[in-house]
Amino acid sequence: MSKPLRHKLVQNALICACFALMLSGCGHTSADSKQKGGGGKGGRGGGAQMTIPVAVAKADVRDLPIVLNGLGSVEAYQTVAVKSRLDGQLIKVNVKEGQEVKQGELLAEIDPRPYEVQLSQTQATLFKDQAALKDARLNLERFQQLYKDGVIPKQQFDTQGSLEAQLDGAVRADQAQIDTVKLNLAYTRITAPVSGRIGLRQIDVGNMVHASDPNGLLVITQLQPIAVIFSLPQDNLQAVSQHMSKGKLAVDAYSRDDQTKIATGFLTTIDNQIDVTTGTGKLKAVFENRDRSLWPNQFVNIHLLLEVKKNNTVVPSSAIQRGPQGTYVFTVKPDKTAEMRNVTVTISQGNFVAISQGLQPGDVVVTDGQDKLQPGTKVEIRGGAGQNEGPGQNGGQGQRRRSGQASDGQTQ
Repeated sequence: MSKPLRHKLVQNALICACFALMLSGCGHTSADSKQKGGGGKGGRGGGAQMTIPVAVAKADVRDLPIVLNGLGSVEAYQTVAVKSRLDGQLIKVNVKEGQEVKQGELLAEIDPRPYEVQLSQTQATLFKDQAALKDARLNLERFQQLYKDGVIPKQQFDTQGSLEAQLDGAVRADQAQIDTVKLNLAYTRITAPVSGRIGLRQIDVGNMVHASDPNGLLVITQLQPIAVIFSLPQDNLQAVSQHMSKGKLAVDAYSRDDQTKIATGFLTTIDNQIDVTTGTGKLKAVFENRDRSLWPNQFVNIHLLLEVKKNNTVVPSSAIQRGPQGTYVFTVKPDKTAEMRNVTVTISQGNFVAISQGLQPGDVVVTDGQDKLQPGTKVEIRGGAGQNEGPGQNGGQGQRRRSGQASDGQTQ
């Protein structure tokens, strides 16, 4: 190949390379321009702060009941197994199963005739001994005068005095025997020792009953009033004892699902020892039970009202957050931004807590959505019941029920 031709080919190659570089530079410039333009637009979008939807409630001032909870079992205030005190044939039963009886009411009768015959025999013996005693006393009076006159020796006079004393003792024993038989006659009429409800009958008319029978005739359980035995942790017993010394403590019995209030009574006593296996102490409450809503061996949930704390700043317990910085809540400022505040919780009861420091009544606290918040985050209050719901807007009965569901009712 000639030198001019080779020089021309190299020149054409250089021209093509320069043209390719120019095209490549133009493409990069256009892409960079688009990228920069898009980035600028995206930067403006990223600069706008994200708004977080939250649920809120207002801090309110209210009284907060301190309620201790325990599981209890209903027991009859008194349970009496009615038994015969003597042997005999059962001739009459005057009550029916399930009947309500009053104290002293006649329940059953045992054949009294054997005891009536025994009473006649003891009375006859008494009459005989009384006649002998009368004669001995007359002779003693005669012997006393004869002894003074020196007609009889002192030994004979003393012997007559001893005979009179023996007969007097026999008369007294006869009278005691009569009283015993009369008491047995009274025992043939079996009466109710307490007021209550008759259970299932253990024996029928016509059977022989004995004082040693283990089951007795029937069982009476006193249902008005009625008792409930329940347990509380041993750590709560001192506080309960202190409040008992100031007055009666109200006790509410709730159904097994802890939703329905059954009856209201009063705490009467604390057991004198703690169960070492469970670390709990037993307590006894008494209920009037006028509507027969409580029955022996029924399981109930007990809510013991220990005291009522007055004028607390209260918020829902769902507003409380805990972290390395301590206990805090998020509040919503008037400009719809979140603010984190450290708070001091004094009482945790049910669904609500009392705050002693960090909040003022009327402050709006976040109850849901705190996991996405930071101080200064823009928030949007969700509509619905959660928007304006506060602890002060629930009815007293609903608050009492929810407060009663606390497992321990501890103060912090």
